[in-house]
Amino acid sequence: MTRLVMKFGGTASAGPERLDACAALIAARQREGAALAVVVSAAAGMTDSLAAEVARADPHGQWPDEGDAVLAAGEQVNAALLAMALRRRGLKARSLSGWQAGILTDGRHGQARITHIEADRLGALIDGGTIAVVTGFQGLGPDGRITTLGRGGSDLSAVALAVALNAEACEICTDVSGILSADPKLVPGAGLITRLSYEEMLEMASQGAKVMQGRAVELAMAEQVALRIRSAFDGPEEEDRHTLVNHSAGLERAVVRAISYSRNEARIMVRDMPSGPGALRTMFAALAQAGIQIDLIVQSPSAQQGKSTLVFSLRRADAAKALDLLSDPCHNQGPCQVQLDEEMAKVSVIGIGLRSQTAMAHTMFTALAEQSIAIGAVATSETRISALIPNQDVEVAVRALHSAFGLDRA
Repeated sequence: MTRLVMKFGGTASAGPERLDACAALIAARQREGAALAVVVSAAAGMTDSLAAEVARADPHGQWPDEGDAVLAAGEQVNAALLAMALRRRGLKARSLSGWQAGILTDGRHGQARITHIEADRLGALIDGGTIAVVTGFQGLGPDGRITTLGRGGSDLSAVALAVALNAEACEICTDVSGILSADPKLVPGAGLITRLSYEEMLEMASQGAKVMQGRAVELAMAEQVALRIRSAFDGPEEEDRHTLVNHSAGLERAVVRAISYSRNEARIMVRDMPSGPGALRTMFAALAQAGIQIDLIVQSPSAQQGKSTLVFSLRRADAAKALDLLSDPCHNQGPCQVQLDEEMAKVSVIGIGLRSQTAMAHTMFTALAEQSIAIGAVATSETRISALIPNQDVEVAVRALHSAFGLDRA
């Protein structure tokens, strides 16, 4: 019997009607002969509501272990409701918390990492015909307390269970029919991408696409778990409408696959900074020690001899902290000016072999220039070209790039 892990997100499983639709899809998979472990998120909005309760009860974050106990409740409710929906269809189903499914983690509450999954009992349960409905986003820490895996952690739970169960695939069921070439809210003509490589999917997750958590994609890539991303509401006649993500999906197709964006960006500009590696080393060491991630970086000489201007991007949530940290190392190197702009965004072209395709960068910069969109910094890799732009220009930029790379015709 083939084992399959299915995961249902919070929007796809919010409310009785959607839970019934999820149950119908699960029942269809079992009729096809699959032994099923189903991972479910909390209903849309529930985790945010619980997080607000935690913030009121513990405004300074002193008791993250109790906070995790609260946050984990949303998945437990939805898992039990889905199990009931399956039982109404005459199916054998049982809800399991993360620890009951054998998911063990380290002790970092709120951002725990899975250390091991004891999957023998879970495997025997599903092989016997019972559908196991497992709470995503959580596990059991070394002290016997519930831990949570961070935002999007249900994706990670699903992929990790697929690895532990040696499943044929991990099917991510959402409210859209797979990965699209752009956000359909900005580009109504965005098309379905039927095949993606792990590297492309990882770039999309890290550059603003919200369909899958980046850590989950990393694990799938490391363990070669095939991912199928599809709508929870498509019928049997739409079975082929999904995105396959695996190691061979990058072969025999166009270079550019999608345009992604993130509004959660800020820019810091440091003027009159001493040239040479010493100032940079001091500055970025302070940021690294604080756990602040830097993405796009540009350094250029100033009109004043021996001085330079540095521009880099970072998450908007880290901007104020970074500004405080930079004052000391900056002043230790001599007088300079630090300027913060929190109204920035990042647009990215995602594909294969982009660094070696010089025409791709030319097409991107031409498309942005034709819309009079200023570029604050640029970063490239084999699978993406990213540009930092004003937040107000995101919609125009995404549409222009989608058209410039011919994705409207894909």
